[in-house]
Amino acid sequence: MQRSTVNRASVVAAIFIVFVCIYWIRLFQLQILDERYTLDAQSNAIRHKVQYPGRGLVFDRNGEILVYNEAVYDLMVVPGQVDVDSMDWNFLADLLEIDSAGTRERYKKARSYSRYAPSVFEKQISKEVYGRLQEYMYQFPGFYVQSRSLRRYPQPIAAHVLGDVGEVSTEEIKANPYYKPGDYIGKNGLEKYYEEALRGRKGVKVVMVDVLNREKGSYKDGLYDSLAQPGESLFTTLDIGLQAYAEELMHGKRGSVVAIEPSTGEVLALVSAPSYDPNLLVGRIRSRNYGELIKDPQKPLFNRALMSYYPPGSIFKLPQALIGLQEGVIGPNTGFECDKTLIGCHEHPDARTLAEGVRMSCNPYFYQVFKRIIQQGKNPSIFEDSRIGLSRWDEYMHSFGLGIRLGIDLLGVKGGYIPDTAFYDRFYGRKRWAFSTIYSLSIGQGEVSLVPLQMANLAAVMANRGFYLTPHLVRAVGNDSLAAGDTVRHYALVESKYFDPVVRGMYEAVHLQKGTARRAEIPDIVVCGKTGTSENPHGEDHAVFIGFAPMDHPRIAVSVFLENSGFGGTWAAPLGSLLIERYLTGKVVREELERQVKEFTIFERDAEGNIIGPPAH
Repeated sequence: MQRSTVNRASVVAAIFIVFVCIYWIRLFQLQILDERYTLDAQSNAIRHKVQYPGRGLVFDRNGEILVYNEAVYDLMVVPGQVDVDSMDWNFLADLLEIDSAGTRERYKKARSYSRYAPSVFEKQISKEVYGRLQEYMYQFPGFYVQSRSLRRYPQPIAAHVLGDVGEVSTEEIKANPYYKPGDYIGKNGLEKYYEEALRGRKGVKVVMVDVLNREKGSYKDGLYDSLAQPGESLFTTLDIGLQAYAEELMHGKRGSVVAIEPSTGEVLALVSAPSYDPNLLVGRIRSRNYGELIKDPQKPLFNRALMSYYPPGSIFKLPQALIGLQEGVIGPNTGFECDKTLIGCHEHPDARTLAEGVRMSCNPYFYQVFKRIIQQGKNPSIFEDSRIGLSRWDEYMHSFGLGIRLGIDLLGVKGGYIPDTAFYDRFYGRKRWAFSTIYSLSIGQGEVSLVPLQMANLAAVMANRGFYLTPHLVRAVGNDSLAAGDTVRHYALVESKYFDPVVRGMYEAVHLQKGTARRAEIPDIVVCGKTGTSENPHGEDHAVFIGFAPMDHPRIAVSVFLENSGFGGTWAAPLGSLLIERYLTGKVVREELERQVKEFTIFERDAEGNIIGPPAH
């Protein structure tokens, strides 16, 4: 019994000794070997400074800079290190050139967020204020200056493409823990689409601070520092000269211009008008300017090139002709009388061939083409026959990139609308509609709508004789060029051999008498084009033009959409041809035409900045 008691005491003693040893070993590790706790204990003398990376630069296709960074400074505060009672809040406000009444409120807001984590007290202070503030930082314990950068745009162009950068919202912080209050994030355009590549990765620098709040150097020779990784640069497909010229031509107008290199799908220019200077949405003035822009009745923030739904008008006759040829319901030498009892049309001779029908843009001609597509006699019921025809027609239209979202590298792009049998069944009821109900689709009116990007892409399909590559705005991100999967050809459901007579009609529309696009003719350049007039129930019709050049081995395809500008051949066609001339030759020799296009406007502003002209719809 006594022996058993001794054994138990020895076991208890051994356990006690083991626990004491473990305790002392851990204590030695924490106090001597692991300096993290020493660092925490010295938190009042140590400062963790976030190292913000330089955001990636943005270049055009020729290496010209579109977006760069400019250094600015944020005044940070660690509330737990601030002696509130002894602080001279008025002096701090004077140095920062801000309202002294709000300084304590800013401190309270930062304290409510965290007593120990740094918060932005005053963001984006100028170099002059920063220099003056540095002399007196010793008077403001708990405050320090954090350097960062803002975006700058050397030319006030391409706002809808480039987008802008702004402070993260609460929702964005919740969605991604990488971001902290006071961080910046891409809000629109390429800045948002390529945010993860552009932003880089933040680093941290740990510095020592003396009792006068002055930095005394790196802690432990940078042992706990981490380097910021700069963002990747974007190499875009834009031609800065063409973009600037397109915006100049669109001044005082409302609509859009899109130019594409057909062989690659690279977007050379993308304009939504009216536009705005992207420098307006930078820095401390961003919020005020954004509020003014969003209230502007002309809606300059709205990207019409990607988001506006428009009836395409007569440019829609091009895919109609191709579908008719592929279906075998017409041939290149098919002619139709210009019978205005079927549908209204302008005065011109009867079209004896398909090319002439395209050249003169004969409405009755394409009424007959569409009728033959839709009603082919495949079912004795006129209603079922129309359903069969429209279903097949839908497939063709989608293969041209119409009625679907094109995968351009911007957010918010719309897909336009190609009506299908389900739509008409809902609207009229099954077996209550036929060709006679939907014939307005034959000339690009009625329920069909496209966005301007799709119009330019249709021009690229015509230029390529049957295919397109996904339109895109970025060639490379850093050292990574465009992925091969993004350069796949999308083929229309029409054989390439059927494009020749239609392209011939586009050529004749520009270069022969009675052509609707005669004002698009350029000396020594073979241009193929098609005009359109988009009916507008709210006022003056809209003008449309699509085209490409040269006819063989095309280098540029364009779409021009001008709201409230009437017939497509009057202003849209010459504007498009000026862009083609500028891109292919580097200059414009038709100076009188250029002057006329620049002087044509649909709205002006008075001395007070108020809009004079038709309202935006």
